[in-house]
Amino acid sequence: MHVYASFFIRPDLREPLVSAFPNVQFTFAPHDVNEEALAKADVLLTYGEDVTEELLKKAPNIQWIFVASAGVEKLPARTILARDIVVSNVKGIHKKPMAESIIGHILALKRAIPWMYEQKKKGEWSQDVRQDELNGSTALILGPGAIGGEIGRLLQKFDVTTIGCNRSGERAKYMDETITFAQLKDYLPKADIVLSLLPKTPETDRLFSYDYFVCMKETAIFMNFGRSNIVEESVLVGALKEGQIAHVVLDVFDEEPLPKTSELWQLDGVVISPHISSRSSLYVERSLAIFKPSLRRFMQGYRNLENIVDLERGY
Repeated sequence: MHVYASFFIRPDLREPLVSAFPNVQFTFAPHDVNEEALAKADVLLTYGEDVTEELLKKAPNIQWIFVASAGVEKLPARTILARDIVVSNVKGIHKKPMAESIIGHILALKRAIPWMYEQKKKGEWSQDVRQDELNGSTALILGPGAIGGEIGRLLQKFDVTTIGCNRSGERAKYMDETITFAQLKDYLPKADIVLSLLPKTPETDRLFSYDYFVCMKETAIFMNFGRSNIVEESVLVGALKEGQIAHVVLDVFDEEPLPKTSELWQLDGVVISPHISSRSSLYVERSLAIFKPSLRRFMQGYRNLENIVDLERGY
């Protein structure tokens, strides 16, 4: 068995991995492609963005791709499906750092923390600012899975009413209520915070139209930490300019890095998080904690690994 890792794994994490699998040959190539090793590899560890049809041609023996990310939309799905390659990911490991990031943004906006930083820069003492309380708010969470559930759990500690929204309307953990996409427009007027954690699928593409923003409170916060396809940038810009909503917090964008020509850089009420909300010093460690038991199962001939991805559905 030959495992090829295309992302950087620290020596203190690499050594226990190698020791735990003495019968496995590991190649660590985080910077340059090692074509000789790739040609022999059975398993590919990747963040996903480097997996192209061209790379897979150089890896004829690959049977399993382990993606150390939740998003798999950039993978060459047709090629992978045609070769019957197993794909799994690290769904669930983002919930702690992402929940902290999202709660941090909400509290900062509610308690006027960015305003305080600006006042300090200007050397001005002022108490002329509105500060709201988080408790008693209503949060509408699109995609109340592992990450959404963790955010819901924390928000409920602040006495926030949590409403989950998914395709089926099936009850979700730490949601006071769960609705379907079809009901979304009826619930938007109740929400103080609207958070999207949805994956990129045909069903979620441009789901959030301008009419949805018209339904929202003028004081509402719209947050997108899932995938950017849910809403068009021009629609967001228009909603802000017209005062349909008060704040936008974005971690994902159609084009990354976000071009300097984007109006989002200049608009008041916009927080730009450069796709870093899930980052943590524990990220790779948590990824390997999922990979190791899956590798043991794979070596025993099992293909029903943890977090198997259905590439036809996109998640």
